[in-house]
Amino acid sequence: MSHIRLIFSIIFLVVVSIDHLKGDPSKISDDYSVENAPVIVPFAGNSWFVTNGGQNDRDFHDLRRFNHQDTLAVLRTWFHLEKPGQLEIALALPNASEGMKLEVSFLDKNKSLHTASINQGVASLGVFDIDATGYYHLDIRRQCTTDATLHAHSGSLQLSGSATEGRVSFSGEEFFYWGRRGPSVHLSYQVPEEAADILYFYNEVTVPEGNDVVGSFYMANGFGQGYFGFQVNSRNERRVLFSVWSPYQTDDPTEIPEDQRVENLKRGEGVVVNDFGNEGSGGQSFLRYNWEAEVTYSFLLKVEPAKGFDDKTDYTAWFFAPEVGEWQLIASWRRPLISTYATRVHSFLENFSTRTGPVARKAWYNNQWVMDTGGNWFELTRARFTADATARAGARLDYAGGLAHGDNGFFMKNCGFFNERTPVDTWFTRPMSNHKPEIDFSQLP
Repeated sequence: MSHIRLIFSIIFLVVVSIDHLKGDPSKISDDYSVENAPVIVPFAGNSWFVTNGGQNDRDFHDLRRFNHQDTLAVLRTWFHLEKPGQLEIALALPNASEGMKLEVSFLDKNKSLHTASINQGVASLGVFDIDATGYYHLDIRRQCTTDATLHAHSGSLQLSGSATEGRVSFSGEEFFYWGRRGPSVHLSYQVPEEAADILYFYNEVTVPEGNDVVGSFYMANGFGQGYFGFQVNSRNERRVLFSVWSPYQTDDPTEIPEDQRVENLKRGEGVVVNDFGNEGSGGQSFLRYNWEAEVTYSFLLKVEPAKGFDDKTDYTAWFFAPEVGEWQLIASWRRPLISTYATRVHSFLENFSTRTGPVARKAWYNNQWVMDTGGNWFELTRARFTADATARAGARLDYAGGLAHGDNGFFMKNCGFFNERTPVDTWFTRPMSNHKPEIDFSQLP
């Protein structure tokens, strides 16, 4: 992603009320020119309010949905530096209420200032030595309780110095929404050339403890016309989700002509069936099921041309939970204007909640197999790791995937502003497990 650079012809002269910069030997300038801060990191795409400071119980809130009047809440802003060196940071809060006292922290160094000193202007926070590349965050906390409002959404950090001569990565205006969700990552599996048309696609997914984060979708069995996996929808609800897109291109399912609607043929016990939109449109089915971390779940998808039709395809999904001990039918859908078997078999990991964009999540994807129309099983041991436009543009760099350590499968990880990163479009080959699925297809519900 290219730097967001603002060039101003007006120099703001700001006298900052400084209590003390604790432990920071760098010089603090009383006047600050925004011409010396070419990199502007807007809070709108890169900041969250953090409460409950512990690593395991912290909570995050979107800027527009949280009233920053709590002295325990921290406004945290992330950015990524590709070059060590000196970094000068200034704070811009043009709409902050007067009479508010703030404490700003960066690299364990603290500074206090009054909003009256930065209203309609910029306050210098100092010059810092950056020793390594990677993600950095700056925290702002209120030091006293008043009725004043921070109006954080309009604020920004302004960065200059030799550390900004390399790439500075963050979410600019065009990525405010997607950048807050974080990058989505994918594994596209290579089907052996000797396989005929693919009738069944089997996969196993395990979410490690602590990685079952609200907003996560661990998609196991993706195909050319839809997806199948499980989600964390809230702190109290989890779902197994199976969706098939309509061939009609729209984000509003009510616009789909009757002859292009996806038809539900069957649904499993307790499964909810409805339409979905906003990402294309089609048929959605889900089972509310509180699956658990550290447990391996199995997913089975069947795709075949609909019997008696030249231009329709049937898609059926089953879910196996070891605590239940048997396959459960999620749903069977019929899609018009296509006659196909399973294509583009893949998995992905995404975050659909902007609130939890700063929280890392990971999953293991193991033991992938396909069965062709001749009844032959093929193990899928090779996959290409890719990421979405948010990652490719450099708006978010916290994405990784490849071979799982100490395991025979693959992994994917995203969000959380971690620094390890896997190059996009990298191929990985896992060892063969030779653990072919044992499924009695005649007994599937």
